[in-house]
Amino acid sequence: MPTATHLLQRHDDGRGVTTLTLQRPDAFNALSEALMAALQAELNQLATDEQLRAVVIAASGSAFCAGHDLKEMRAQPSLAYYQRLFGQCTQLMLSLQRLPVPVIAQVQGLATAAGCQLVAQCDLAVAADSARFAVSGVNLGLFCATPSVALTRNLGRKKAFEMLATGEFISADEARLQGLVNRVVPADQLGSATEALLARMLAKPRLALALGKQLFYRQLELGMEAAYADAAQTMACNMMDATALEGVQAFIDKRPPNW
Repeated sequence: MPTATHLLQRHDDGRGVTTLTLQRPDAFNALSEALMAALQAELNQLATDEQLRAVVIAASGSAFCAGHDLKEMRAQPSLAYYQRLFGQCTQLMLSLQRLPVPVIAQVQGLATAAGCQLVAQCDLAVAADSARFAVSGVNLGLFCATPSVALTRNLGRKKAFEMLATGEFISADEARLQGLVNRVVPADQLGSATEALLARMLAKPRLALALGKQLFYRQLELGMEAAYADAAQTMACNMMDATALEGVQAFIDKRPPNW
C-alpha cells in the first residue's frame, strides 16, 4: 500500500498557507481509505496550528478527484464496512468545515461523486475552465447521498436534485453560475487566481475570519431568530478583540489599520 507521503503532499509556504495535494493521479485521485486517512491526519494537525491562515486542497494529474475508490468499495460488500467507510468520509468533510481558517479547493480537472462533494465542502473554490463536475453515482445504481449534503448547501434545490438524479456533468462555467465554485479561469491561471483570493483573506485578521466561519455555518442550520441571536453575540465578542477595535479606530482616523 502506498505511504501517506506518496498519497498526499503537504506544502507550507511560510505565510500560514498550507497546500494539501492529492497524489493518486493514476486512480484519478479517488478517495481510498488510505488517502482519506492521510488527509484526515493532516487536517487534525492543522486544526491546532495557531499560525495557520488558510488551506488549499489541490490535486495532481488530469482529475481533481473521482470520488470513492470503487474497486476498494466493491471488494468488501458488507453493511458494516460501508457504514465505516462513509462515516470516515463524513468525518473528513466535517473537519474541513471545522477548521478555523478558509479552505479553498483548487480544481484543475474533473470532480465527481465524493470528489464533487469535496469541492462543495470547501469554503471556496477556484476552477480551471476545463474542469467538470458531477455526482454520478446514480449511473451505477448508487444515489450520491453523502455528496448531496454538501451539494444542496451550495446549489439551489432543483439544480442539485437534477445533478443527483441524472448523474450528468456540468461545466466549470455552469458550476460558477450555480454557486458551486467562486472563480473560473484558464488552466494556466489557476494558481495565480487562487493566490489572488488568498491574498485578500491574508490581509484580514485571523480571529475575525475564524469567528466568522464558525458563525457562518452555525447560523445556516438555525431559524431566523436564533440565527440573529447567535450572530449578534458573535459580533459583540468580535468587536471586543483588539484587532477589531483598531480597525474601527483606523477607519475613523482615515488611516490603514495597524495589525
